[in-house]
Amino acid sequence: MNFCSDCGAPVILRVPEGDTLPRHVCSRCNTVHYQNPKMVVGCIPEWEDRILLCRRAIEPRHGLWTLPAGFLENGESAAAGAARETLEEAEAVVEIGAMFSFYNLIHIDQIYVMFRGRLLKPEFGPGTESLEVRLFREDEIPWDLLAFRTVGETLRRYFEDRSRGTFGFHMGDIPPMH
Repeated sequence: MNFCSDCGAPVILRVPEGDTLPRHVCSRCNTVHYQNPKMVVGCIPEWEDRILLCRRAIEPRHGLWTLPAGFLENGESAAAGAARETLEEAEAVVEIGAMFSFYNLIHIDQIYVMFRGRLLKPEFGPGTESLEVRLFREDEIPWDLLAFRTVGETLRRYFEDRSRGTFGFHMGDIPPMH
């Protein structure tokens, strides 16, 4: 950040009074510009014994498979964001259920929140960010072609829970790839 979004003056990176971390502070109006992690929300759309995956039409990870998810918008609940992303990416209407997973990606300043979601009808298609949308049984999941480690971790936990007959809540950190 170079300039204040409030008054346009240059910003300086410094620790504001009463804070402990360096922040971008306006040199004129003293507005502190906080930069916080982005929240990604999505769901595991379920239909009978299958789940809906989207093949990405955009970068990053163009052409690989993912669960429908994206950045939470201001003024939107996490559950509403997950339903919106599913509609946008998969043209599918879901009923959002329980929160299923919460993963910290500290190295890229993101938090992933995934819900279980029930497809209301088996009607779906590729939205503008998807090349293809398809229902998969567990043995059909393209594990080697998943776009993100968060998706792989979420799906592994989902299928483990489903095989036990009870769904839990999963939380953890996803470290950077080396």
